[in-house]
Amino acid sequence: MKLKIDWANEQTARKTGFFLRRFVKKAIRAALEEEAFPCDAMVSVTFTDDRGIREKNREFRGIDKPTDVLSFPIYDMKNGDRPQPGEIAELGDIVLSLETAARQGEEYGHGFARECAFLVVHSVLHLLGYDHMEDEEEREMRARQRVIMKELGLDIKNEEKTEEEA
Repeated sequence: MKLKIDWANEQTARKTGFFLRRFVKKAIRAALEEEAFPCDAMVSVTFTDDRGIREKNREFRGIDKPTDVLSFPIYDMKNGDRPQPGEIAELGDIVLSLETAARQGEEYGHGFARECAFLVVHSVLHLLGYDHMEDEEEREMRARQRVIMKELGLDIKNEEKTEEEA
């Protein structure tokens, strides 16, 4: 599977160089491969800070507070809207607050990079149609997250919750 990522950086507090981008791409690829995604894929990843993600959260979700990650899927895969095999699938946008990821990584005791990977895996699952609005959906999504994080060698020791889940 080919994977293209369009990168944007809308913050200045943290470096978003080769290591972070490679780590994020590895997390996206692991999620897509574990979910047996059948197409080449394109994903947009935007690094932002709490102020930037708060603005997007307010604009798109009507929630006037920062969060850790936002997902904007192109396809409504939950309702059967899927890319056709053989095409390059633009899956959507991931917006990640590096400020919150750093804070949560410290709070959970596993660090910034691992928290970014977890949030990106979580977001990719949203792009693929997973949700956590119902208890059963949440259990399924958490199970998939655990499998993917284990595949990355980043087993989930605590049952982390993103702000969306809290």
